[in-house]
Amino acid sequence: MYEAVNKYRKAVDKHTIDQLIERSEKFRDKHIVCISSTYQGGGVAEMLNSMVPLFDDLGIDVGWRILHGSPDFFTVTKKFHNALQGEKINFSDLKRDLYYETNKRFAKFTHLYHDMVIVHDPQPLPMIDFYKKEQPWVFRFHIDISQPNPLVWEYLGDFIRKYDHMVVSQESYKKDDIPIAQSVIFPAIDPLSLKNRSIPENTVNRYLSRFGIYRDKPIVAQVSRFDKFKDPKGVMKIFNLVRKQRDCQLVLLGSMATDDPEGQKMYDSVLKEREKNVFKDDIKIIVVDNDILVNSLQRAADVVIQKSLREGFGLVVSEALYKQTPVVASNVGGIPYQVKDGVTGFLHDPYDVVGFSESVLKILGDSQLKSELGKNGKEHVKKNFLITRLILDWFDIFEHYLG
Repeated sequence: MYEAVNKYRKAVDKHTIDQLIERSEKFRDKHIVCISSTYQGGGVAEMLNSMVPLFDDLGIDVGWRILHGSPDFFTVTKKFHNALQGEKINFSDLKRDLYYETNKRFAKFTHLYHDMVIVHDPQPLPMIDFYKKEQPWVFRFHIDISQPNPLVWEYLGDFIRKYDHMVVSQESYKKDDIPIAQSVIFPAIDPLSLKNRSIPENTVNRYLSRFGIYRDKPIVAQVSRFDKFKDPKGVMKIFNLVRKQRDCQLVLLGSMATDDPEGQKMYDSVLKEREKNVFKDDIKIIVVDNDILVNSLQRAADVVIQKSLREGFGLVVSEALYKQTPVVASNVGGIPYQVKDGVTGFLHDPYDVVGFSESVLKILGDSQLKSELGKNGKEHVKKNFLITRLILDWFDIFEHYLG
């Protein structure tokens, strides 16, 4: 016991690790389950892949179930996702039926006898309808719900009200029309994961060159799923303004999540957009699920851009900051908690292409500024956005219902 947890003593202060061990003791006889829609791709899966083994190492029995859904189901839930971020939707009975019946079917072979059930995001939200509720159910919303489509929100809200607790990623996501307990828990990164651990410089160079990225000129990068809300085409517009004044290269690196059927369509659209770009030879678009490549690119980049139009939290920002790479990002969602304007990077309105380009040029032209932003960024993430702090926050929820 504690073999995995003790490995974090070099990444975080000793007091935090001692707290984890001490506070875990009262939950050693508890059985908790998490339910989500995918085992890879996106921040939810990444956090659970790190958290579940750490809970186990602390002696807490935490399981993880993955919702089984068809491509049609995930097409519907992606439309729900977009609607929760403010888009219009044709909210038909067919969509509702497919959504509900998929959860009903999954419940048939998912036996929940645990002391607590934690459901992550809307895909498995209706699961609560198909059980005799004998334990606390917690719903964890990871996306931006500050301005949801009213029809979708009203429909999903009926399920949420059946839960005991809702957890969101920032204060503005709390909802007055949801009369259950609500808490804010910031997401976090795992400093010891393949994506974030320290790696040698020769490994960085080897992985970059394997994918056709060379360090002969400054690197501007965005690491995100190919999603319209990540606005990769907007990133290319920023790059065009930067490239006119500074010889550099742009790398757009992303992967496909199994619960996001729009990813391939967006990727194809971005490829077509690059072909029309006057600086296309300096734009590399890579789709691959490779954590060491992400790690290498975030370390090698001179500037990381995160031009999200809407964003639940955006852990990719903390990933870059942890590697001492300054970030120029949209002032939306959870990003301002991570990017402190002028301290760890720069914030802009998501549609301010000129402002983005000016900040990128400012960092590229000032090595001392780049170094200071990078150093501040790593310290900020270490204090606020590491997985050990995330587990301590969950202990607060456990304490309330299981203590």
